Amino acid sequence: MLKKILGVYEAPRPHWVGNGFPVRSLFSYGDHGKALSPFLLLDHAGPHHFTPTTGRRGVGAHPHRGFETVTIVYEGEVTHRDSTGAGGTIGPGDVQWMTAASGILHEEFHSEAYARKGGPFEMVQLWVNLPAKDKMSAPGYQTLLNADIPQLDLPHGAGTVRVIAGDYGQGHGPAKTFTPINVWDVRIKAGATTELQAPPGHTLALVVLHGTVLINGTEVARAGQLVHMDRAADTVHLEANNEVTLLWLSGEPIDEPVVGHGPFVMNTAQEIDQAMDDFRSGQFGRMPAAMQGQPAELNH
Repeated sequence: MLKKILGVYEAPRPHWVGNGFPVRSLFSYGDHGKALSPFLLLDHAGPHHFTPTTGRRGVGAHPHRGFETVTIVYEGEVTHRDSTGAGGTIGPGDVQWMTAASGILHEEFHSEAYARKGGPFEMVQLWVNLPAKDKMSAPGYQTLLNADIPQLDLPHGAGTVRVIAGDYGQGHGPAKTFTPINVWDVRIKAGATTELQAPPGHTLALVVLHGTVLINGTEVARAGQLVHMDRAADTVHLEANNEVTLLWLSGEPIDEPVVGHGPFVMNTAQEIDQAMDDFRSGQFGRMPAAMQGQPAELNH
């Protein structure tokens, strides 16, 4: 049975995060509330062309608590470092899955090699909520390289699905998650049609990054739009009017309060106050000496 389309939403005008990420926030828990649980926020950075530089472009050290950040690179390179000592550089097709949980400091910059040569840049960052029982778990980091992410063909040569998390057909995503979710990078060829399924009861959001797609024969969604589907039924029919790139986000809702403030997402206002106190008292750790720059701030 086809899922019902609850809404098609346009991204707001872009804004800069640091000096390296011109982003549009396609959704956030502030505007969609519980409707998209367990997903909290999605920023689409680019497409943008950067000129060569010897300077650093990105975001300096900043904290997070209570959720996970998932960074998917399409073009360019991003270098990550955090207060646990983890990090590395990811390029096209790679994914960085950072579990902030009880608290972490991290920074994200264009890689030195990419900054020196410049060129096209595009990435997305998704925030995934953690259930209350896991919000104070130890922080962690997963590097998911393009070569380790299964890519499966859609039926009848319609396109491909890269399985970052969850399952599609015989493909199992390499990401370890706290709750059941599917994060798929879907490419559909121009003029092709296909059907995809989400488990009944799961939240489902389609984020169109490129192209134009007809959904269930009734609604057209274009690049820079979010499509919110209901939790009943299981099937979505997709017809690509031109070459389409979209993110398929389905997940088991977390039926708990969501209280957020900047880089912290918890369950109560008191937990937010505690997070701010813990950060200011240095309990989120310190950045490795080689990566220290300006003091950490409460920024996005």
